[in-house]
Amino acid sequence: MTTNAPTGEDAIRGQLAELGLAGSGEAHRNLPPAELVARALARGEGILAANGALVVKTGEPSGRSPDDRVIVEDAGAEQVCWDDVNLPCTPALFDRLLDKARGYLHGRDVYVFDGFAGAERTYRLPIRVIADATWHALFADTLFVRPTPTELEDFTPDFTVIDCGALRASADFDGTRTSVFVGISFTRRLVLILGSMYGGEIKKAVFTVMNYLMPRRDVLPMHCSANMGETGDVALFFGLSGTGKTTLSADPSRRLIGDDEHGWSDHSVFNFEGGCYAKTIRLSAQTEPQIFSAIKFGSVLENVVIDPQTRAIDWDSDFLTENTRATYPIDHIPNAVLSGVGDHPRNVFFLTCDAFGVLPPIAKLTPEMASYHFLSGFTSKVAGTEVGIDEPRPTFSTCFGGPFMPLHPARYADMLAARLRRHGTDCWLVNTGWTGGPYDVGHRMSIGLTRELLSCALKGRLATAGFTPHPVFKVLVPNHCDGAADEVLDPRASWTDKEGYDRSARTLARMFRENFAQYEAHVAPEVLAAGPDPEAADRGSGTAAQV
Repeated sequence: MTTNAPTGEDAIRGQLAELGLAGSGEAHRNLPPAELVARALARGEGILAANGALVVKTGEPSGRSPDDRVIVEDAGAEQVCWDDVNLPCTPALFDRLLDKARGYLHGRDVYVFDGFAGAERTYRLPIRVIADATWHALFADTLFVRPTPTELEDFTPDFTVIDCGALRASADFDGTRTSVFVGISFTRRLVLILGSMYGGEIKKAVFTVMNYLMPRRDVLPMHCSANMGETGDVALFFGLSGTGKTTLSADPSRRLIGDDEHGWSDHSVFNFEGGCYAKTIRLSAQTEPQIFSAIKFGSVLENVVIDPQTRAIDWDSDFLTENTRATYPIDHIPNAVLSGVGDHPRNVFFLTCDAFGVLPPIAKLTPEMASYHFLSGFTSKVAGTEVGIDEPRPTFSTCFGGPFMPLHPARYADMLAARLRRHGTDCWLVNTGWTGGPYDVGHRMSIGLTRELLSCALKGRLATAGFTPHPVFKVLVPNHCDGAADEVLDPRASWTDKEGYDRSARTLARMFRENFAQYEAHVAPEVLAAGPDPEAADRGSGTAAQV
């Protein structure tokens, strides 16, 4: 737990002055969570739920606004891959909005969190979050790596987040797209957030910064969760929000390293964060006991509905948004790896939420297939995680984290492929989406089934099961898995309409090919050949291949 560090107050005021924030009120730095909760309650920012968590409402937007996240186009962003995800912003616009934030904060008390992104001391990034909302400081305290009192004494941030979520930008007067603005300046080492109280903007802006800086130090930044078995074997789980990263990594039989963001260096896998940010819609103690128990005093709940009399939480309610969220420190998870550091992974899982319902529940990937599917990043955006998403929407998000990757995707893919080969890591494609039909006909894969399949892979039992290449997608489908009926492993067998399955499979395969055209010039022929074949003759063309 962090404490006040009076010896550093003069330095903080000087650093705030350098940012043009000398006119702000008192700077409350690294207050203990209990005091942040008390102040948030006193300021009317939220109320306590029956389980002790602080419940807040973000208003609109209640999810990230990816089209309003921009990067300042200047010398500091020379390696940015400009596209429809990494949108440019002029230095003049950024400075104009920074001045607006300075005016807004003039005379206001600010809440400061000083800490780190990165649990590995060699690679961690000192960050500062400056917010006028008390609960945003608590959000940062739960999610980033907390410093020791000694580290606070001479702390100097390498990147600063100025968070004025309640201050709206104006498209007419400021020249922004909407009232939301999330800008990153790599030259000024600043993130500026206006117009969104959604805490995830803070978290993902810092992740984007890490994704730009870490490859320069030969560290692969990854949008994945990680856990560790009893023998120290590490597993990584890649996937966008809603695919199961947090749920599946919170396994009572394994130790959690982190639930969302990690780096892979020459000697370790390490958590970028010090806490977790979990979706809570339809959360239950039965299906996700670790997460359910972790949400307590010191946690933040965004946009959940509670009974005004009993303060009991209605976990099933999507009245405010489908994207209800909880933050909690990593030490709220029993038996977590508090150091946030683990060995090189033995298994890597790509989690895809397939709304078509045609991919197998689990399949093994060759290194070439791994590169293909990592660059493709196929999944479905689920309701609520972004503005305007109200039903599963098939999408390709390169590296399973396209919205947060400022460099060219091939840079990350090459780093991953090199590490998989160097360490002999097994790679798997796991469908946590639909089976028996598409999302409006079939049903979502059960968490129980997915956990059983993952357990078979983690314990090495799938390695001896034998595999049959899928005739369209080519991925290696296990012939058998203890604890799961053989027909469950075959996605086509789960459909009543077999011809409908074939049509949907070929449709998705064509989408893969069309999407991958942008990467063809950046990959070896073997990687391109490892992709789906939409013109496959029939399902019986596959031949068994023991792996």
